[in-house]
Amino acid sequence: MRTTTVSKYILAIDQGTTSSRAILFTREGLPAFSVQQEFAQHFPNDGWVEHNPHDLWDTVKRVCSAVMKEAGISGRDITCIGITNQRETTVVWDRHTGEPIYNAIVWQDRRTSAFCAELYENGREPMVREKTGLLLDPYFSGTKIRWILDNVDGAREKAERGDLLFGTVDSFLIWKMTGGAVHATDATNASRTLLFNIHSQQWDEELLDMLNVPSSMLPVVKDSSDDFGVTEHRFLGSEVPITGVAGDQQAALFGQACFTPGMCKSTYGTGCFMIMNTGDTPLESNNKLLTTVGYRLNGKPTYAIEGSIFMAGATMQWLRDGISLLKSAGESLGHAEQVGPDHSVYLVPAFTGLGAPYWEPNARGAIVGLTRDTGIAEIVTAGLQSVAYQTRDLLEAMKSDGVESLAALRVDGGMVVNDWAMQFLADILDVRVDRPFVTETTALGAAFLAGLKAGVYSSLEEVQELWQCEKTFPPSMEEAVADRLYKGWLNSVEGVRNMAKAAHKK
Repeated sequence: MRTTTVSKYILAIDQGTTSSRAILFTREGLPAFSVQQEFAQHFPNDGWVEHNPHDLWDTVKRVCSAVMKEAGISGRDITCIGITNQRETTVVWDRHTGEPIYNAIVWQDRRTSAFCAELYENGREPMVREKTGLLLDPYFSGTKIRWILDNVDGAREKAERGDLLFGTVDSFLIWKMTGGAVHATDATNASRTLLFNIHSQQWDEELLDMLNVPSSMLPVVKDSSDDFGVTEHRFLGSEVPITGVAGDQQAALFGQACFTPGMCKSTYGTGCFMIMNTGDTPLESNNKLLTTVGYRLNGKPTYAIEGSIFMAGATMQWLRDGISLLKSAGESLGHAEQVGPDHSVYLVPAFTGLGAPYWEPNARGAIVGLTRDTGIAEIVTAGLQSVAYQTRDLLEAMKSDGVESLAALRVDGGMVVNDWAMQFLADILDVRVDRPFVTETTALGAAFLAGLKAGVYSSLEEVQELWQCEKTFPPSMEEAVADRLYKGWLNSVEGVRNMAKAAHKK
């Protein structure tokens, strides 16, 4: 067992879509020890994605215990805890027993598409957009709650009696970690539910009524840096305060120190999420981007505009696990270097629909441009390139909304260790890409938020000084080549959208 002379750490819990992770950060914002564990994904029907909530909690317990053992510390050596989580994923559990009444319905899940379409046809989207900054899409939590209440035997009756609680994953973990003493979330997670008014910063009665969700189910909404209670002694062997919470993409925005309006980050994990800080102003998009809470400190929200892509790292996972073209994601680098960026194949990874700026929930994936010469290397390279093309979709939408051209894009997440992919991203965007020294900025953001409340950091300026750039990727591709490649992508996406519309008419 390794030991350390450092006496105090911040513990960041990063509960993601495919794994749970615990990272011990020093006050300098450096990851000292990290443990990660994957868990099962469940796909009970076409377009359905679920997790067993017990898997989420059990893996969090295990990685926290393991990272402390690896560091050779006890709970007394942890100053505070920050939690970041897969957003929109929905858990409903019994208030008295703590037992979930159904699997967690994951953010990728599309089962409520028809209900969202019904609300749209009934003219409800303008009201929803004005209050929440979101679209009527199965992506968000509210329609998932309604589905559980309407489809699990006895659930609605229990909810009406006040016996059920709802939470995004952060809220479920807080409830478990505090032994049921605290039922809370933060403003960033609340802003992704379709139930929260981002202007008043309150749960909204009109939205609750539209989705038929009892208000008694909802957690208290706190700042992102706030008092979320203390852990039960048995969790870490000591009572440790939970002082920071943010949804994964907002946590990454914070971890990238994007504290000035106009600063932008893009995270490449399971999905890809590009968020720009817009300051005090909730900027309304005309291109189906989302207006959201970037973070909330001292009761004051900082807003952001976001584009969400459902499949980034998950595309590479599919190439590895789904069709066995890769033994590991790292092999993709060699394939891409062999093929190069200029070839005929496009992979449109609409496995769970298309996200921003298209929002086509019924779209499905396709590989376009195959020839007799096409092999594994071309398909794998197209998978990598699809992430960059989708990011340009988001950037073009932001530009159309009046956002000024980016000086640089800060990137993070598991995919950004691939130099070829980051260079192609810079080329296709024609924007400098900055990769930070700490690429796990989602967990880092949670640690920063927790440290602010716990007094480890005194200000945002102090946090800003801790951010370090590890490598810069300036664009080097001729603009005409980048535009031609991107046009091929747009044509491929249009074909996928047309197929979805044709199938929907049947």
